Amino acid sequence: MIYDQETAKQTAISLLQIKAIKLNPKNPFTWASGWKSPIYCDNRIALSYPKTRSFLAQKIAEQTQKIYDEGFVVAGVATGAIGIGMLVADVLNAPFIYVRPEPKSHGRQSQIEGQLDPDKKVLVIEDLISTGKSSLNAVKALRKEGVKVLGMLGLFDYGFDLAVENFKAEKVQLHTLSDYHHLIIEAEKSNSIKAEEISVLKSWRTSPSEWQPA
Repeated sequence: MIYDQETAKQTAISLLQIKAIKLNPKNPFTWASGWKSPIYCDNRIALSYPKTRSFLAQKIAEQTQKIYDEGFVVAGVATGAIGIGMLVADVLNAPFIYVRPEPKSHGRQSQIEGQLDPDKKVLVIEDLISTGKSSLNAVKALRKEGVKVLGMLGLFDYGFDLAVENFKAEKVQLHTLSDYHHLIIEAEKSNSIKAEEISVLKSWRTSPSEWQPA
């Protein structure tokens, strides 16, 4: 769910400006889900741009303060959201932890890194929401530790129906700074993506699990 329309617009513009959006319609990317995609959104690039990462962290922090009460731990989903999650925690002056995709095979075999007490409330930070599987695995890992997960805030959401269903099934509230809809609008306005590429992106979005390159 987009919380603020102006922030959604500015976030999309920022991601386009730093070329965090990768396009390759003829040789599409393969996601972990197995889906073929003509687009890849690499939000981690934002960490290399001080003004952009500061803007993103500040906006997530502002939305967090409007939606949730204080007194929670910020959890970044590894590895993509460790950086932005730490920045958000710093703005909020909140404790920070991160959640691995699975427990380590050595040492303490931890999946959650950092100090986390079972009576704490946790806000999960994610950089990108596609099907929601990896994001929700982090939520499940946190819940196993007995903590209350308040919800999740992310940078960007593809807006897939499958993700909506997955988050609803796990009863997790999701807000993101921007989404696919706003990205396409700003890409068309700025001519940062060719007209034929826009057509491909819109076609892919209607049925991403079945899409194949022409």
